[in-house]
Amino acid sequence: MLQTALREDALSATPRGFELRVGLPWIRSMPMSSLTGLAVAVDGVPLAPAELKVMLGARDVSPDSLVDEAGWWFVQDRLVLAGGRKLHTGIHAVAVDFQLLVPYLQAGPGSPLVLPFHLQARLDPDRAPVPSVSRDVA
Repeated sequence: MLQTALREDALSATPRGFELRVGLPWIRSMPMSSLTGLAVAVDGVPLAPAELKVMLGARDVSPDSLVDEAGWWFVQDRLVLAGGRKLHTGIHAVAVDFQLLVPYLQAGPGSPLVLPFHLQARLDPDRAPVPSVSRDVA
């Protein structure tokens, strides 16, 4: 699951900065509201909260607003993270951290299971996309 969360073509440059497509590292689709604590670092430098947005279709949503989203992150889909930082050409060390609150599994009495995830890869924003059946989360 973790091996395909950041594919070789996950990072792409955009006029506003970059987009990072993240696969769900879990065995089942999850409600968007279960994603918390989203953080991205590029080349060891964390993005400030104002630099990071989650793209849900045509909408840009702040990571903290995901708790109010009614949509789903399906296993086969990619969550698009938009960074407001320009990237130079070449390979970048990318790290993504977040927690998934698993509503159907209990960690204790009245407490859902919370799974921490840390994804990292060395990615080239100029790499050609790999053909795929994955869609962006909308």
